[in-house]
Amino acid sequence: MMADKAQTTGKEKKGRRRRKSRKGAFRAFIDGTLLANKVMLEQFPLILFLTFLALIYIGNRYHAEKIVRETNRLKKEIQELRAESISTSAELMYKSTKSQVLEAIREKGLGLEESRVPPRKIVIGKKEK
Repeated sequence: MMADKAQTTGKEKKGRRRRKSRKGAFRAFIDGTLLANKVMLEQFPLILFLTFLALIYIGNRYHAEKIVRETNRLKKEIQELRAESISTSAELMYKSTKSQVLEAIREKGLGLEESRVPPRKIVIGKKEK
């Protein structure tokens, strides 16, 4: 039983020390004594380097997300343009059929008629020198 009390009091003391050290570390950070510590001053270049790497990482992430958004926007635009291209080519194919061309000529009153005589091939002989 005595050993349990000794262990308990030892554990309680460690817990109190941790709490005090946490409070002390927070106070040291707030009032600046932690930053003026010699060990911290020796590690300052490393801290600056890690901060610089963190800023580069954040900037790179932002740039990558921007590129992904742009890529998605362009994919949507390509799909829309492809659909428009297909519908335009289908419309052109329909309007260029013989019956549609004849109907358009009649509607506009151009006075053109379909030829009943088939075309003939004109052959020109070679000149001899």
